[in-house]
Amino acid sequence: MKWILCLSLCHPLVALFAQGTKADYQRSDDFRKRYPLKVYKQELDPHWISDNRVFFVDPIGKGKWVYLLADRKQGMRKVEVEEKHFRPVLDKAVPGKSKNLEKDVHVIDIEGDVLVFRYQGKQWAYKPGDDEAQAREGDKRQKIKADPPSTREGPPPTPSGPRSPDKEWTVMIKDHNVWIRHEESKKEHQLSEDGTGENAYRHKVYWAPDATRFMLVRQRKEQPHIVTMVESSPRNQVQPRLKQHNYLKPGDRIRQEQPCLFDVSTLKQIAIDTNAFPNPWEIEQYQWWPDSSAFTFLYNQRGHQVMQVVEIDGKTGNSRALIDERCDTFFDYSSKTYLHLDRESREMIWMSERSGWNHLYRVDGHTGEARPITKGEWVVRSVIHRDDRERVIWFMACGVYPGQDPYYQHLGRVNFDGTGLIFLTEDDGTHRVKFSPKRKTIIATWSRIDHAPVHQWRSAVDGSLICELGRADDKALRASGWKYPERFQAKGRDGKTDIYGMIVRPTHFDPANKYPVIEHIYAGPHGQFVPKRFRESYNMNRMAELGFILVMIDGMGTNWRSRKFHDVAWRNIKDGGFPDRIAWLKAAAEKYPSMDLSRVGIYGGSAGGQNALSGLLHFPGFYHAGAADCGCHDNRMDKLWWNEAWMGWPVGDWYAENSNVTHAHKLQGKLLLTVGELDTNVDPASTMQVVNALIKANKDFELIVFPGSGHGIGESPYGRRRRADFFVRHLMGVEPRRE
Repeated sequence: MKWILCLSLCHPLVALFAQGTKADYQRSDDFRKRYPLKVYKQELDPHWISDNRVFFVDPIGKGKWVYLLADRKQGMRKVEVEEKHFRPVLDKAVPGKSKNLEKDVHVIDIEGDVLVFRYQGKQWAYKPGDDEAQAREGDKRQKIKADPPSTREGPPPTPSGPRSPDKEWTVMIKDHNVWIRHEESKKEHQLSEDGTGENAYRHKVYWAPDATRFMLVRQRKEQPHIVTMVESSPRNQVQPRLKQHNYLKPGDRIRQEQPCLFDVSTLKQIAIDTNAFPNPWEIEQYQWWPDSSAFTFLYNQRGHQVMQVVEIDGKTGNSRALIDERCDTFFDYSSKTYLHLDRESREMIWMSERSGWNHLYRVDGHTGEARPITKGEWVVRSVIHRDDRERVIWFMACGVYPGQDPYYQHLGRVNFDGTGLIFLTEDDGTHRVKFSPKRKTIIATWSRIDHAPVHQWRSAVDGSLICELGRADDKALRASGWKYPERFQAKGRDGKTDIYGMIVRPTHFDPANKYPVIEHIYAGPHGQFVPKRFRESYNMNRMAELGFILVMIDGMGTNWRSRKFHDVAWRNIKDGGFPDRIAWLKAAAEKYPSMDLSRVGIYGGSAGGQNALSGLLHFPGFYHAGAADCGCHDNRMDKLWWNEAWMGWPVGDWYAENSNVTHAHKLQGKLLLTVGELDTNVDPASTMQVVNALIKANKDFELIVFPGSGHGIGESPYGRRRRADFFVRHLMGVEPRRE
């Protein structure tokens, strides 16, 4: 023991013996308590008077408020109000009423240094310092109405219902089949005979505008896939309880819809040519053309390699694809689907990655000709508003400014024909925007993980800065010892592509010491996961306080870069971007010698749990210890929709090749598995099958099964504590010292 003490005081790796102490655990446990609400003005809640006048309420202390008015012509001004002076004024104005200032007083305007507000059903004017408020006659100020936002799918479909537009007919479903009743004669006619409980016609009816035809959907039921779990420790009984739920997995038969067409004049069904859409994953957005000649819908084929806008001729049932998108990998339908179809002009606005980058296109519904609205080596992230009258689109985009982090979101504006493209924000950070009611101006708030929020008022037409509305005040946070995370970028596996991540250090960090490194991983292809906005704390902070350096990285295969970047995940979930992550970590350690890559850990949950174990199995020389919570370790065992989206359909040999169960025998490092026995998000059997494979391979590991618990239980207090102890023990080489 004396020899160890001497070494700990004299050896260059002194930090090895100074970490994982009771003081470290105390700092970790109390991290969020030490930094509560230390940053003020992170958010602005606008109260719009008009597009050119807006005010904000800023609490500046107990019982004190500042009302800040921004006027596009007259600039900024503020009115400060104290409750101790304001309450007597209200008591005098409306005697005998109980009052809650924050709830009952509704400020509607600021005129010079006079506050105009509604109170107890009347309008008042009050100048701070006066001993009474002045009642005003009437209330001419009406709340300004905002333009309705556009939806992801565009305008609502043709109004549907059982009654025909001319009120002559009513469609009914009886015993799963289609019937129609003539309203004047009350005579009923059966139009179909093939409906069954397993393949039934549904009630939602779409009538042609001229009432000559209608379509509805026939829906085939999905196959049941019952997952059975045992609740070992029910609260209200001693004996275990069996629990079951329906949970489809890749390859199972899904619920499918097929449109069906009926002619009212002949009282017969018109056969539809289904060759253009033989195997739907989903059919949606049914709409008739105004002339009743045909109806359209959006078709997503199972396997997600075919996306179409299909037109069905109303008289013949013939089908054709107005938009026919096909790819060799996958369509990211859950986040990159946008269709606006103008029923009068038959013009469509469509989102596509056909150029290798996610962009908007204008498609002629007659010819199918597509012309780009946006283009370039950047991506449209989302459409947030579409003005059909002015033919303008506002959208969020990533990667538009060279030299900035390509994940930072900026607001763009463009005309339907692709002219007039302009970006309305520019600062080096990720943006959130709030429009004025008529969308003439915006409040843009930008921040970074290393920069507190800045609030700006800008034109929604040309992006010009009207004024800065304020900056979040982080002085108290920094003075308390809190440290900003660091942004870091390095080249990925190809030596060319920039990979972006963040570094979190303990607040007591000493660059002269060496620290084990732990990667918090989540590499699901559906998103991008390294935080970009400012936050006062991250889950990683608590782990870092124990004496670790924490990192988070977005490697290839994750979302919101180029199509090529994303496609790395295709049938290749086990890749997890690890070649990029390892290259990034090596570059970071070269710049920062305090990062000790001889002691690297990794942890994650759900898809991140799958990634964490995959890193141990496939890169054992780099990752030395891993904690995997509720992992979807075999994509055949996990939920159908998520896994077929990236791994494809039908299920092929590549599913087994990507399974952690298949590769469990390769384990070399230290492993902690955690799982909730009642996880309904990821089948807990997925973890137990890994356990089985590890036992068969005679591998050592740790397992915690949480009775009665569900998904994400590794983030519970007990789960976090055991994970922290696991890394202290296996990366620091010491026993945790909480006492």
